[in-house]
Amino acid sequence: MSETASPAGKTPRAPGGPDANRWKALVFIALAQLMVVLDATIVNIALPSAQQDLGISDGNRQWVVTAYALAFGGLLLFGGRIADLWGRKRAFVLGLGGFAAASALGGAATNEAMMFGARALQGVFGALLAPAALSLLAVMFTDGKERAKAFGIYGAIAGGGGAVGLILGGFLTEYLDWRWTFFVNIPFAVVAAAGAYLVIREPGGGRNRSPLDVPGVVLSTVGLVALVYGFTRAESEGWSDSLTIGMFVASAVLLAAFVAVETRVKAPLLPLRVVTERNRGGVYLSLGLAVIAMFGLFLFLTYYLQVVKGYSPVRTGFAFLPMIAGMITGSTQIGTRLMTRVAPRLLMGPGFLVAALGMLFLTRMEIDTSYAGVLLPGMLLLGLGMGTAFMPAMSLATLGVEPRDSGVASAMVNTSQQVGGAIGTALLNTIAASATTTYVADHIGGATSRSQQQLVQLQGQVQGYTSAIWFAVGILVAAAAIALTLINAGRPGGTAVAGSADETVGDEMAVPVAMH
Repeated sequence: MSETASPAGKTPRAPGGPDANRWKALVFIALAQLMVVLDATIVNIALPSAQQDLGISDGNRQWVVTAYALAFGGLLLFGGRIADLWGRKRAFVLGLGGFAAASALGGAATNEAMMFGARALQGVFGALLAPAALSLLAVMFTDGKERAKAFGIYGAIAGGGGAVGLILGGFLTEYLDWRWTFFVNIPFAVVAAAGAYLVIREPGGGRNRSPLDVPGVVLSTVGLVALVYGFTRAESEGWSDSLTIGMFVASAVLLAAFVAVETRVKAPLLPLRVVTERNRGGVYLSLGLAVIAMFGLFLFLTYYLQVVKGYSPVRTGFAFLPMIAGMITGSTQIGTRLMTRVAPRLLMGPGFLVAALGMLFLTRMEIDTSYAGVLLPGMLLLGLGMGTAFMPAMSLATLGVEPRDSGVASAMVNTSQQVGGAIGTALLNTIAASATTTYVADHIGGATSRSQQQLVQLQGQVQGYTSAIWFAVGILVAAAAIALTLINAGRPGGTAVAGSADETVGDEMAVPVAMH
């Protein structure tokens, strides 16, 4: 489809409306997003097998997860800025190619150094790919109802993909080999890259060709790496460890310096207008808090089902299906249908509260808890609430952003999730471990036989999980309060198309009109 030349100040678009290939493009963007989200959890299931094969010590095994998190979380803002500079389609395809190559390296790893390097490389290319994918959606879907549907699909994948990774990881590890948890990314990446190359037509006029803010890149990357590493180290070494404390102090200093630099440079890496806008700031903060609660829960439920209940990896994966079903329903049915009718905060706030209610169910877990009576309704409500809240959050985070800033705005969504995930895993795991230690110390004296001692140990683990889940309930309630108070955008206008300067848009939240 050929594009017409556009008048000054308007985005070029195909005759008669938006690009006809946008829904085909969505398929390949969603496939790439699924691959990135899957990778975050699929490797966890395979970790014990990979550790044994490669001779990785217990002290070093965390680096299989940490190397990815550090590179991904630290480079996201840089990746978003590169997407704005080079063009989102080019960054998207390059990110997919690099991610596939890094996955092949990980699957072929023969020692721990090769594995850690492959995971770090996956994080580097993931940091380029993730913001490019979200910003492509932001600039391609500009009609209110279509945007709601597209972000509903994207939100369902972003929310449910992690649980799907547990199922797929269980199958691949149990029936094939742990190496396939890496190799499986290659066909995903090849299909998504080929499809994107053929069908994506990025609207013109949205590139940010300003010179790269090198001080901003260095300060933000090192500051975020220090923050993520501080939390991952706290999980293994404790909060009072001198290096842990040093990382937090260094992170605070570096990120404060980053903000100071961004207010002074001519072409900032992160224009502060992106995060200081009330609605976007509310989305980044509430989404980050919700992910803290979510990631910690994935970890606890996986251990509870496998260690306490004795489930196999495959059965554990299938046990998460109600959560996936809830997320897909909340995102594609509830969120999509209501997004053009009600204000985003009226979906996000109640969504987080429904998720908190699901978490409350899970605080009732005991050793002999019935799956159908407690876990099933808890996970269903959790998925339903998160799916409903995620969808408007993903859309609102890039709505109203100037096209030249859409990559970095998208990167901030991923940054809040990635940093939230690292914080959640470390923080909630520390709370759980502390509660378990206290419970076992108080009750082990009365256990006279070996079987009674083992029972106390298992009861202590469950006590730790439920204590941490209570904390997660509070975090979700805080996320709901932030969404309801900070986010004040009205419902989006129904049928506006970017580039139409004279359309009417609803309330305070307008469908973005392309600006130079």
